[in-house]
Amino acid sequence: MIKIENLTYTYPSNDQKEGHKAIDGLNIDINKGDFVAILGHNGSGKSTLGKLINAQILPTSGDIWIDDLNAKDENKIWDVRKKCSMVFQNPDNQMVATTVEDEVAFGVENLQVPNPELRERVDSAISLVRMDDYKKRNPSNLSGGQKQRVSIAGVIAMMSDYIIFDEPTAMLDPKGRKDVINLVLELNKDYGKTIIYITHYMEEAIKADKIIVLDKGKKALEGSAREVFSQVETMKNLGLAVPQVTEVAYELQERGVDFNDLPLSIEEFLESIWISN
Repeated sequence: MIKIENLTYTYPSNDQKEGHKAIDGLNIDINKGDFVAILGHNGSGKSTLGKLINAQILPTSGDIWIDDLNAKDENKIWDVRKKCSMVFQNPDNQMVATTVEDEVAFGVENLQVPNPELRERVDSAISLVRMDDYKKRNPSNLSGGQKQRVSIAGVIAMMSDYIIFDEPTAMLDPKGRKDVINLVLELNKDYGKTIIYITHYMEEAIKADKIIVLDKGKKALEGSAREVFSQVETMKNLGLAVPQVTEVAYELQERGVDFNDLPLSIEEFLESIWISN
């Protein structure tokens, strides 16, 4: 379980002015095996939260418990990162090796995992993301979606219980986005990985068990996708959209069309229209 208690983070200032407070008194519980989506406009604190959970930066105050580890403990940083891995928006920023298999092995080697276990982990992770035919390829020659799958294979090989995805589909085309979100769902549902998924794509967020919306470093909303996205006006006031089909249904509802629940997908929308007729 991840338990965040009264978490605050202020970015250091280069002058005598007070630094920017990116996270402000945040409290969050994430149960093991959950798929949690983190939403918020630019500057809301989403990526800062991911970096704090992954111990890339340390809290100004408060605690981040990852099972029995506190991510603010400087002596436990590598233990935290072993238990909780992170996939970034731009996979090019993570690539360090000249072949796919060496790239996937990089993080595992840093954990000092010996052979033959290291090789078994790497081969298994590459197979899981369906990149077996690219083991000897240079990652720089792959498509954006393929690079992101290699990055995901790297965290799979580290065998982390918790995986943070920081807008992993932001630079991908629709097919690449679909491939990545399907892989994330597979890791969660079939392999029991706890997912913290930072995104600005609402159609991806609806697949989460729980959504947390941040605003100015504080928790603005929390609940299931239906609970959060049914609050259309609140989301708009926070500078966020809801799924397009939900927005259309909301506008129709305002004009007198009855919906028991605002739909989150085209299938739900069509079913609601069919029932109402």
